[in-house]
Amino acid sequence: MKPATAWSLVVLQFVFIGALVALPPGGLWPTGILITISGGVLVSAGVAFGALAGRRLGKTLTPSPIPREEGHLETSGVYAWARHPIYTALLTLSLGLVLWGASIAHLAVFFFLVVLIKFKAQAEENMLFKKYEAYAEYAARVGRFFPGFGLVRK
Repeated sequence: MKPATAWSLVVLQFVFIGALVALPPGGLWPTGILITISGGVLVSAGVAFGALAGRRLGKTLTPSPIPREEGHLETSGVYAWARHPIYTALLTLSLGLVLWGASIAHLAVFFFLVVLIKFKAQAEENMLFKKYEAYAEYAARVGRFFPGFGLVRK
């Protein structure tokens, strides 16, 4: 993947998340206290999970799907639960924003964000398979975004 393409994906990802924040709320479902709390829990959990994942990566962390040359394959901590916990965190906090937004537009943006992050993760994994011999075993036992889901057999 070319760096310009990788960074375009990063920008688009944040445009989608920004849209979830900026879109006007709708009335697709009632947004009472239960939705407010549920959305807040999801946003908070996403931020916390993302912070844990980012901290675990340390200097290997990059928003680009292109792995750092000097990086390492992290498989412990939150990376023992999901191969892409930062993407999981982004999806989790975005789902909280969708709950708060309660509109067709929020659902549509979330759908496109899911498609983008899935594409970004797959592109990143293609590079990780080439860079790290141990990635195939890791991908076979640890789910892509959630434990047990998205296992890869290569």
